[in-house]
Amino acid sequence: MSKVMFKHFQVSPHGRPALLVVIIPNLVRLMKPNSNKIRNSLTVGKALQVTAERWPDREAVVFVQSGIRKTFAQFQHDAAAGLLALGLKKGDRLGMWGPNTYEWLLMQFATAKAGIIMVSVNPAYQPQELELALKKVQCKAIVCPTQFKTQRYCDMLRQLCPEMNTAPPGGIKSSRFSELSTVIVLDSQQPGTFHWNDLMQAGSSEHYQQLQDIQKQLSFDDPVNIQFTSGTTGSPKGAALSHHNIVNNAYFMEWSLIYTLKTKDVRVCLPVPLYHCFGSVGGGMVMAVHGITLVFPSTGYDGRANLAAIQTEKCTFVYGTPTMYVDMLGQPDLAEFDLSSIKSGIMAGSPCPAEIVKNVIKVMGIKDMVIAYGTTENSPLTFSGFPVDSMERKAETVGCIYPHTEAKVVDPTTGTIVPLGVQGELMIRGYCVMLGYWQEEAKTQESITKEGWYKTGDIASLDKYGYCKIEGRLKDMIIRGGENIYPAEIEQFLHTHPKVQEVQVVGVKDERMGEEICACIKLKAGQECTVEEIQAYCRGQIAHFKIPRYVTFVESYPLTLFLSFTHLRSRRTTCGSRLRNSWDCEWKERRAMFLNRGNARK
Repeated sequence: MSKVMFKHFQVSPHGRPALLVVIIPNLVRLMKPNSNKIRNSLTVGKALQVTAERWPDREAVVFVQSGIRKTFAQFQHDAAAGLLALGLKKGDRLGMWGPNTYEWLLMQFATAKAGIIMVSVNPAYQPQELELALKKVQCKAIVCPTQFKTQRYCDMLRQLCPEMNTAPPGGIKSSRFSELSTVIVLDSQQPGTFHWNDLMQAGSSEHYQQLQDIQKQLSFDDPVNIQFTSGTTGSPKGAALSHHNIVNNAYFMEWSLIYTLKTKDVRVCLPVPLYHCFGSVGGGMVMAVHGITLVFPSTGYDGRANLAAIQTEKCTFVYGTPTMYVDMLGQPDLAEFDLSSIKSGIMAGSPCPAEIVKNVIKVMGIKDMVIAYGTTENSPLTFSGFPVDSMERKAETVGCIYPHTEAKVVDPTTGTIVPLGVQGELMIRGYCVMLGYWQEEAKTQESITKEGWYKTGDIASLDKYGYCKIEGRLKDMIIRGGENIYPAEIEQFLHTHPKVQEVQVVGVKDERMGEEICACIKLKAGQECTVEEIQAYCRGQIAHFKIPRYVTFVESYPLTLFLSFTHLRSRRTTCGSRLRNSWDCEWKERRAMFLNRGNARK
């Protein structure tokens, strides 16, 4: 029998080991003494109710730009009964289309209470993309503002559904969308639509009783949210997440953020978009589960507004993608803002370059910065660091596996588990894995094995203490003259150049080598640089075949709404070898229930 070694790699504030790694050849199991239990019985609505009863007078949300402030007791009184009054039923899909507003967050919980599945629609979608999304999940209703910046939501809806102009509210009969009957507009009265106030006033005692009956029937395994994948390498797929998925993922954020979430007054600056899992689960659900206060700096993303909100609202915590932190660091008057209230923060959503992490800690003073990793299909977080991690681990890894979650890293060709320190493809199993892609059983089976492992397509390595290092994306790999090259490695190195602010590395076709390396570099303000200077900086520091043949300097990058780079290939971060806590959920039964439910609706 193989020898087993136990190693402590994290210590609690009381000096006791908080985590243990059991190491066997090619196998790692992560354990947490007295590990928190899965919250089996809680639905989204019940989680919020429990928190509201515990802290009724605590501020739940602050929307700085609109001046809206609500306590948990006030936030509990939402539009769920109104949705039933307008004719929506348990299992219907409702699309929420728009930027970060109070109504968006309110609708997240109202739909959950009423058993309606909320569809998170990208606020930047144009008519063709919106049509695809609404048809894919057969939305019965959609909620949106009239307009935000250049996005004319009502005009786009009328373009796709001209029947709105003559239909009564709630009575739309569209030739293009067979299920769509109801449009709710947040801020104006439009032909064929309900106004937001109509929704808020529609619920009667009968509908409140109906709501109570529905909540008794709800199962934590029911789908509650459909999140579209980014779709950078094809048409987006709708990842269906259950109450169980997102309640527990929010709950276990406390595991890595214990020093922050256990304090009395946690105020989170939340600039990330609600339509993405990072915002709706990491923000909205963490509020509902842990009783924190969410502070929304602005309706649309604004780097300076983040700093102003931190200062005026005394935020103790901040969320952001690497690009968001770059924006905050790049504000010319950064030094004038009082950021002393900030104790910790999360950086996630795309690969986190080491230099950015170091600058956030050094310049913004966020010493307890945590790096996290997740995917939409995993509800989203599966790995996270700890506030007490060393600078090296914060800058170079995405931390350790979450409780009650399994992970393994396998050889992409053979599917066998690779040894520690060896790169491979990450796979995830546990409560967090989505129910499936909505009514796309074939794509679901391509992504999730019959044993319940979700294939992330991400590449990384794992050290002997259970920390994982980002290596790249399987489909991102550049093959140059037979050499396998991961762009993330080159990007990490180029971020150390004193003139470089951001960099993206991609492969370009080459007749001789198959592919060559191209670095797209955004310089820091006021800096000038040449191709030769960049290439000279690389020589002697990285292998010759990793030195970019092509270098181009850019002013900006195309961005997706969640502010991670839109690549020529899709990219996410990863982690690896094989980690395990426990798999408490009966994944196969839940997935079968979901697929049967979807088939019944076809």
